[in-house]
Amino acid sequence: MSTQSTEPDENGPSVEALVTALQRAATAHEQARKRVEEAGAARLDRLREHYEEMSALLDRYEERATSDGETDVDMEAFIEFQEEIARFVETLPEDIDHREAFETVDETMHQKWLKSSDFETARQALEPVGELVERVEERERTLERYREARHDVAVRERELADRVDELADLVALGDADLDAPVEKLREPIEAYNQAIAESFDRRKHEDSARELLAFAETTAAYPLVEYRPPPEDLVAYVRDSEAGAEPIPTLLEYADYSVSKLEHYVPDARRLKRNVATHQTYLRRLDSGPLEISWPPPAAETLRWRCRELIAVVGRIAPEDVVAKLRAVRELPSRTDYERLRESVRAREQLTDEERDRLESGAVEAELAATREGREKLVAALEEHPER
Repeated sequence: MSTQSTEPDENGPSVEALVTALQRAATAHEQARKRVEEAGAARLDRLREHYEEMSALLDRYEERATSDGETDVDMEAFIEFQEEIARFVETLPEDIDHREAFETVDETMHQKWLKSSDFETARQALEPVGELVERVEERERTLERYREARHDVAVRERELADRVDELADLVALGDADLDAPVEKLREPIEAYNQAIAESFDRRKHEDSARELLAFAETTAAYPLVEYRPPPEDLVAYVRDSEAGAEPIPTLLEYADYSVSKLEHYVPDARRLKRNVATHQTYLRRLDSGPLEISWPPPAAETLRWRCRELIAVVGRIAPEDVVAKLRAVRELPSRTDYERLRESVRAREQLTDEERDRLESGAVEAELAATREGREKLVAALEEHPER
């Protein structure tokens, strides 16, 4: 019997604990909401506004407006407080619930001297109002707890969904044919990757930095060709300076020169230092990587779309024979048993000895079933308890 959905693990509370917490939070909020509705939500909101205003007055003036017999009262604060209380009661709506409680506070506060016990008496008079207002506050607290509990369930559901995908993928790899002739994929992909790497390296050493950075900029129109955009200040520098006509390796060499030595090679040595030296990492890392095909290769549909974009880009920087090799890679899904060969490659490259043992023992399939069961419980809980 599965324990995945009932026991906690290193990722936090168990599925059962999360679902139970959400159910309890939902029940608590529903009960709090009903208590507010029974008393009248609009009525309580109105009462709460006046209750909080009166409570704030008591809290703000108690220390300054009272006398313990040993210290002098702050008469300015005392008078101001009584005026505030009087103003409050005068503007209080005639039909407000528990008006008599507020009037009792007014009577209690209008004395020649005030003691701490008078404030205690005033607060006791307001207790029936506070109990009603507490219903609104409890509704808000339980709503917050409900949202937190639902968030926890949603987070765990996403985690288990990802884990289901990982385990299902692992099971698929376990079914792969390890004796499949993967060289049918490897050889054309390696041939293309080597050709584009050599071609790009040659262009990096021969073309001007201006041309190569312009090429990198154009790839922004192709989302599957993931070159980092070149820094704007670097692009501006190579575009309008004489040094921009030099290849990137030369600029990198210049960046290591002292200013006095560099002045023999470029008109504005300090400008080169400022714009090139600060971007050496970008220039050194600019290579054919984003133009190459990954190994293991991507899924067939992804490969087709990626090759489609690459052909448009590679043709700008490599000769036709390199583009021809890329076209051969694009045709692999239609010319080979691509997915079977790809799964074989992935199994050989990605499966560890431990994973192979777990696949052979059935542990992976058992975990997959348990994880799916746990996720289904979370999905059901989210559907039963929508966002509020």
